[in-house]
Amino acid sequence: MRSGYVAVIGRANAGKSTLINVLVGEKVAIVSPRPQTTRDRILGVLTEQDYQIAFVDTPGLYKADNLLNSVMQKTTEDSAKDVDLVLFVIDAHEGLSENDKNLAVKFMKTGVPFLIVLSKTDIMPESLLISEIKELSELGAEIIPVSARKGKNLKELLKVIVSKLPEGDKIFEQDIISDRSERFMVSEIIREKILLKFEREIPHGVAVIINKFKLREDGKVYDIDVDIICEKSNHKAIIIGKQGSAIKEVSSFARTDLEKFLDKKVFLTTYVKVKEDWRNSAYLIKEHGYAQDE
Repeated sequence: MRSGYVAVIGRANAGKSTLINVLVGEKVAIVSPRPQTTRDRILGVLTEQDYQIAFVDTPGLYKADNLLNSVMQKTTEDSAKDVDLVLFVIDAHEGLSENDKNLAVKFMKTGVPFLIVLSKTDIMPESLLISEIKELSELGAEIIPVSARKGKNLKELLKVIVSKLPEGDKIFEQDIISDRSERFMVSEIIREKILLKFEREIPHGVAVIINKFKLREDGKVYDIDVDIICEKSNHKAIIIGKQGSAIKEVSSFARTDLEKFLDKKVFLTTYVKVKEDWRNSAYLIKEHGYAQDE
């Protein structure tokens, strides 16, 4: 039996969360085209007969422009230290950058076993992929090209990951797929739908706070009340939409996924509130669930 923790790191939108969701076989991390969709460290656990992998999904690496992003960058860097393997995911379709190579070298120097994963290979020419593999091979790291959406080369990736893990007992019970609570996942699913709906209309400085998460006595329906926190009054107007049309669409979109996730009917109530520049407030960052390490 082999088991261990695998930190999945990389620049924003490299495909880290999608890869983990596909490998685990369940949705444990939200996905959107927006940078910094993942804000905190999230575990996705894959358990098979002869191995268990605890994937650590992390915020994307990029230059921090506010306090929240600084906290997120520290989360990623810390996550890459106390693991058995670092999986560095690079968006092969977007193209290899000097920053990618510099980051790879940086994490390789930590001494933690290291593996480069080239993602989104199904939507790029093979000639470009070969060129990127050749360029990265000069760094001395092992490289696995994959497509999470097409399932390409994922078995080979898992085989390599398992080979690099130490022998040991399971870290988690057989049926555990994440370390996050249902309450946390509910807030993340709603935030995902907001990011997908508004895309470029509002910054991604949105938080979702759960005020009520209660299963009715009949055991068939969840009552969920949430606050959607944004940073400006005009963002609030966009989220609500004309006569509430936009927030109704988001709520309907979210409810469908929530009912699938919870396997129950959901009665969802949403409120939109403004907290100016909350991503630069240490107090509000902590209040909204993105606490800094002491």
